[in-house]
Order: sequence, then C-alpha cells, then structure tokens
Amino acid sequence: MIHLPDSLHAWRTPGFEAVFKREIERLDAAHLPLQQGLAISSHVTDRPFQAMPISAREESGLIRVKAGIFYTGVIAGCSCADDPTPIDEQTEYCVVQFDIDPATASATVALLEE
Repeated sequence: MIHLPDSLHAWRTPGFEAVFKREIERLDAAHLPLQQGLAISSHVTDRPFQAMPISAREESGLIRVKAGIFYTGVIAGCSCADDPTPIDEQTEYCVVQFDIDPATASATVALLEE
C-alpha cells in the first residue's frame, strides 16, 4: 500500500505539487504500474523515475492526482555472447492516477490510457 502523508498535509496549499512530486519520486518503482506502461521497450530499468503532476482535484471523497511519469526501459535480449541486441535505454512515459484517501493518506495508483 502506498502512503502519501506529506502530500495529504500539503493539499490545498501552494506547495502541493512540489511536495507530491518529491513524495512520489521517493517511492519504490515496484509500487507503480511502469512495466504495464512501456511503449517502446520491454523491461523497466532500475534508474530513478521523475514525476510530473498534471492535475489534482477532490472527487468522490478522494484526492485524485493525475501525473506523468518519465522513466527508462530496455529491450532485453538473451545476454548471450553472440546476441546482437544492444542494451540501449529508451525514455518511457506513462500517465497514472493516484487516489489518496484524505482520512488515512493511503493511496492507490492506476495506469491511464493517454
């Protein structure tokens, strides 16, 4: 489960986007649907990702934040000595939605088709 207490505390303040960005970028990438969001590669790398808040609103008793995630992926080969596949990192981008519970700061994240 994802917890975003700093973002909840900063909600409705001018610093919300910066706090949200910082808190998301501290998350383990395994908590995000990055593998499902790959478009031009086949495996997410271990490199840090960057978050970009797009919009934030209250809806259905939740704080809903749409964010773009920039990260890298590779086209994984077999790593054999004669494998001609180069290990080139590709920049990937996906859009996700975080739903933050204002009572607990617990959040869910879903990949959006954008």
